[in-house]
Amino acid sequence: MRLPALLIAAILTAVAASNVEAPAQGTSVGGSAALSDLMTRLQLQHAKLWFAGKLSNWSLANYETLQLDDGLERVSKLLPDPARTAPAKLQLQAVRQAIQQKDVAGFTKAYSALTDECNSCHRASGFAAITIQVPLRPPVENQLFVDQIAEGRAQAHGSCGTCHIVEDAAKESPAYRPSPPSFLEIINRPSFSPDAIRQFLTSSHRRLGPDQAMPNPRLADYQIDAIVAYLETLKARSPR
Repeated sequence: MRLPALLIAAILTAVAASNVEAPAQGTSVGGSAALSDLMTRLQLQHAKLWFAGKLSNWSLANYETLQLDDGLERVSKLLPDPARTAPAKLQLQAVRQAIQQKDVAGFTKAYSALTDECNSCHRASGFAAITIQVPLRPPVENQLFVDQIAEGRAQAHGSCGTCHIVEDAAKESPAYRPSPPSFLEIINRPSFSPDAIRQFLTSSHRRLGPDQAMPNPRLADYQIDAIVAYLETLKARSPR
């Protein structure tokens, strides 16, 4: 009676082991966890890419494509067939081309094709339950997806360019003669700081310039933030 009991126990153990879900297609348990982490990161970057491209923040969009490309390369090293990520990489190249051309319509089309390819790969790999879509809302609340520097440049030209030279003295002709200090002069002052500019732009503006007559452009907070960001960028590019 002892031998049948041992045999039955061995059979039950084998059946139980067969019911435990094995890692997909030869991927180790550790590799499966690493793959899951990478895919979650790719999902976040995929969402960020959408809002960057739709809002014409081309620098951010290009950055996110680089992150996605790096992530796909890392994923390929964890798959039994590294070539499985090749179609997604090809679609990502089409997205990058639209970004380089600053083509919103082309970006939208290429992004949709990339999303479809992600889902095709999931279905072919046995993960059809994981369906990626074009995001409906920004994935994080603490990141601005518009191009704040471009917004700041436009705001500076629109609100300040009547009097100040914003970027290029050879191309800009302020109506005020003699013109107030250029933006280049302002950012190179020892007293320049983002906080000081922010406080100044929220003030009445009535204590500077000839006859203390500098007008108040009455900027909203987000417009001030954009101009400050633009000035900081000018400062970073300015030769020391």
